[in-house]
Amino acid sequence: MIVDPVPSLRRLAAEVWKPLTLLFVWDCAVTITYYVLPFKAPSLPLTIFGSALALFLGFRSNSAYQRWWEGRILWGAMINASRSLARAARNFLPDPQARDLKREIVMRQIAYVNALRCQLRRQPIGEDVTSFLREEDRGKALARANPANGLLDSTGRRIDIARREGWIDTIQQAQMEAVLVDIANAQGGMERIKNTPLPMQYRFLPTLFAHIFCILLPIGLVESLGFATPLGSTVAGLMFLAVLRIGDDLVDPFDNSVHDVPLSAMCRTIEIDLLQSIGDLAPEPAQPVRGVLW
Repeated sequence: MIVDPVPSLRRLAAEVWKPLTLLFVWDCAVTITYYVLPFKAPSLPLTIFGSALALFLGFRSNSAYQRWWEGRILWGAMINASRSLARAARNFLPDPQARDLKREIVMRQIAYVNALRCQLRRQPIGEDVTSFLREEDRGKALARANPANGLLDSTGRRIDIARREGWIDTIQQAQMEAVLVDIANAQGGMERIKNTPLPMQYRFLPTLFAHIFCILLPIGLVESLGFATPLGSTVAGLMFLAVLRIGDDLVDPFDNSVHDVPLSAMCRTIEIDLLQSIGDLAPEPAQPVRGVLW
């Protein structure tokens, strides 16, 4: 997620220079053709075309932003649920004999959120997950098709062990299970966003219409703008292409790009809060790298 208040000109140029160059070359070609081979430019209803296109792009951008914001809300709920689970483990398991189990529940939750982050970003499970698990526990959960869900299931089994050992009662078990349900619901919402793309009409038609409009734009403007057509048409077309790009950038909030939800930073926040809840040393909070929080 870009957190720099001032946009980076280098990043902006890297994202738009290719379509902007093609658009400028096309605008120059239309302008040169108009003066070398004089022709009467057709009267195109560019205002109507542009208004209709703006509506298409607006719907698409709003839909993409809703997906991005829902992803952020779900991860906010994951942070809160992780804190609640650690607090319940600390307060419900004061027995010295339950110290190892309490610590294991907290550590597995840290491993869980990191495993979920890797799944959403389509990354392999790495040391940032396995380092929080005992060596004998790494193979079982991580070998499942959904490693994060495997870790969550094993946390539920450990809560049941605590109940059978008499360290918690059934009411406390139900309270902790309710937190696990909240965590599972948040994971399900994230997987729904990740695995369900925007409908084809939302992706294909705005892209097609935006490019057609940019092709027609200099033809409809050349008589009124003359030699200024390349500049005016390119700037106008850039605005539509920029809105189109915004939808592309936000449609997948877990794509591990500079525009996505900062999963790594939020996992670090959970790690800090949970380690401190059991009295362990915690790492420093994640910091932006060149204006981007990952």
